[in-house]
Amino acid sequence: MVILLLLASAAAHPSPEAVKLGRQIAENGTLATLLPLVQHKETDELVAAHPELSPGDRAQLRATAKQVYESGRERLMQIEAAGYAQQLSLRDLRAVAAFEHSAAGKRYRAAIPSVVMATMQQIGAMDFKADVLAAFCKQTGKLCGGK
Repeated sequence: MVILLLLASAAAHPSPEAVKLGRQIAENGTLATLLPLVQHKETDELVAAHPELSPGDRAQLRATAKQVYESGRERLMQIEAAGYAQQLSLRDLRAVAAFEHSAAGKRYRAAIPSVVMATMQQIGAMDFKADVLAAFCKQTGKLCGGK
């Protein structure tokens, strides 16, 4: 019983090495790669939505958006790092971190934004709920009103 408690405690509290490796993986992962793109898009949309602002106010809005982004990004990286540290063994963490730092890992990371953008363009506007209702309507003749 004591051994089980110790194992559970170890799983709940990853080692410093696991947390460090988790952070490295998070910093090089898909989320970290895509977040700047989202931040720029959302900031541009926010600034464009407020043409009444002076150039100085627009610059301040962009600076505020950057501060909010950096704070939110840090929280996300901490959460993701902890998740990796808790879910993967040290051996797996080391292997993933090694890949992330390899030439192939760097090329993979560089390809992510283009692949995601191309995927989104290819699939167009997907609406899962509407697609399910349309398929259900076709199969059963029910719920065909789209609601």
